[in-house]
Amino acid sequence: MARAIGACLVCGKPIVYYEKAQKMECVMCHKEFESHASCEDGHYVCDDCHAKRGIQAIMEGCGKRKEKDPISIMQKLMEDPYIYMHGPEHHVMVGAALLTAYKNCGGFDGCEDGAFFEEALEEMKARGSEYPGGSCGLWGCCGAAVSTGIFMSIVTKATPLTGNSWKLSNQMTSRALGALAELGGPRCCKRDSFTAVKEAVYFVKEKLGVEMELPEKIACDFSNENRQCLKKHCPYYTITPSENQ
Repeated sequence: MARAIGACLVCGKPIVYYEKAQKMECVMCHKEFESHASCEDGHYVCDDCHAKRGIQAIMEGCGKRKEKDPISIMQKLMEDPYIYMHGPEHHVMVGAALLTAYKNCGGFDGCEDGAFFEEALEEMKARGSEYPGGSCGLWGCCGAAVSTGIFMSIVTKATPLTGNSWKLSNQMTSRALGALAELGGPRCCKRDSFTAVKEAVYFVKEKLGVEMELPEKIACDFSNENRQCLKKHCPYYTITPSENQ
């Protein structure tokens, strides 16, 4: 399977968004949902069907990765054809890559149960899967930023009733969201994921004392798949030889 340029998983045409949600039938599972988006030809794929294979690839991939750099972990995951250019699978992938790098840097050392990392990944999958696609524009809160907050909540065992861990989880989301907003729209799940993870690496070192790694330069290889790419205005855009002329 090769990803085509365009957002619709059925025909490849662009996604259109509606101010008010409309009742739609998913072309894959045939269940009905209220949604703000379909493709130009009216095809609608629900979040579960859109993300299912990608999340499976994320879970399998993170269980094997040994890198201490969550950006590198994500870039390997992004090569899978079921991690689409945009989509709710990124809401799981950001936090899962952070959990993996955190574990590889000794973040879970001292836990009584060696299975805590696997349990943390499953919890990341469960929580991240609940966050809807398109929330960046419709709710004003990008799922990549929320995913960093979920990651922080899991590693600090935050609940609505905890003190400092509650604070850290919300600070993490806020910091990532602020960095995304500074870059502006339209949305790009790759740009937003890179930015959110980068902020999380800084935050974890500052607040938890665990030092994950980052590449010297983050280079995106997906601009040709994104019709709304900011190109030279994106900090991760790779300039082509013709653009240098």
